[in-house]
Amino acid sequence: MEKKIITISREFGSGGRTIGHQVAEALNIPFYDKELVDQVALESGFAPNFVEEHGEHAPSSSLFAYAFAHHGAPGVMNGMSTADFLWNVQCNVILQLAEKGPCVIVGRNADYILKDRPDCLHAFIHANTEARAERIVRLYGNSEKSPQARLAEKDKRRKMNYQHYTGQTWGNAKNYDICLDTSVLGIETCTEILVKLMRGE
Repeated sequence: MEKKIITISREFGSGGRTIGHQVAEALNIPFYDKELVDQVALESGFAPNFVEEHGEHAPSSSLFAYAFAHHGAPGVMNGMSTADFLWNVQCNVILQLAEKGPCVIVGRNADYILKDRPDCLHAFIHANTEARAERIVRLYGNSEKSPQARLAEKDKRRKMNYQHYTGQTWGNAKNYDICLDTSVLGIETCTEILVKLMRGE
């Protein structure tokens, strides 16, 4: 079946978001990243920065400390924890976006949420630690933590979230249609590969 939707899962600093944006531009289809966060925030009642920070991270009791970021979702959240409520809203938003038509969706476990759709191409973008460390410093600057520690922390939280909600291993090649290493191939080549696959070339 022709592929209409592409999900981009990625290691922090690998350039996955950039690749997703470039693929969307090349194919002239919607790109959902910040837009997805905004929609989840709108439907959940949580502040966008809360969704951005916690939508891909492992559930924990610390989430309740962020109740002040909440702007109107039901107080009991239908009996669910904050994390589970956010996950359910996120799932519904991603399913709705996929129904609208061709698009690129970055992160948020979209590969798993849309796993039953045959019109999806699921990609995982990764790179070696050295390349990712250089990239995050160049894009986001230095912090009190080392680049390597920042990478490890971010990826650990994504991995735990993915395992918690999908029962699968984040980054396992079997969960995706294609895995691309930007430190070997480069961002532009990875973009070209995905565009060609989406076009059926």
